[in-house]
Amino acid sequence: MSYRVQEIFPTLQGEGARTGTPAVFLRFSGCNLWSGRESDRAQAVCRFCDTEFASADGREGGVYPDAESLADAVASHRNVSGGPRWVVCTGGEPLLQRVDQRRVQLQERGFLVAVETNGTLAAPEGLDWICVSPKAGAKWVQHSGHELKVVWPQAFALSELQSLPFEHFFLQPQDASDPEVRERHLRATVQEVMANPLWRLSLQTHKLIGIP
Repeated sequence: MSYRVQEIFPTLQGEGARTGTPAVFLRFSGCNLWSGRESDRAQAVCRFCDTEFASADGREGGVYPDAESLADAVASHRNVSGGPRWVVCTGGEPLLQRVDQRRVQLQERGFLVAVETNGTLAAPEGLDWICVSPKAGAKWVQHSGHELKVVWPQAFALSELQSLPFEHFFLQPQDASDPEVRERHLRATVQEVMANPLWRLSLQTHKLIGIP
């Protein structure tokens, strides 16, 4: 099976429970909640995505013919520190492209494999970390994992979500091009976290410090 990839790059995890952790990001092309075209955004299920995933022309992007060649490309960015080496499979929606084969190949090369998913597809067994970021209006089936990260505001009842079997619960302010809207989202998120102490605040720290 071939894999269509938007980009591969080393960075620090910028969000959620593993913020600050070195990782290789493996961003797959395609999503089932938005085409990635601005002309379609207003009609999409997910309208606030801030990521480029519609093409395959980013850093080391392209079509990889099999899981072995894809894993080799990721492994070229090895963490030489000797510590745990994470690869974060993201998108778009990474579970649209068969994850079990690439997971095995990546783990055989010494990586811990994380997936960031919208939860509309079931995650396979054997992943080292599952982060689910559900989108209101989409039917989601992955109701368990390590981390539940809800972009806020959205039409969710937090009291219902927090009963799900996740280890970590995060609210993350929805980004916006308008500074006033972005500030309003931040304040609304802080208010919810203060009122619901099970939830913690997640910020997009990679944007704050200017890294990919």
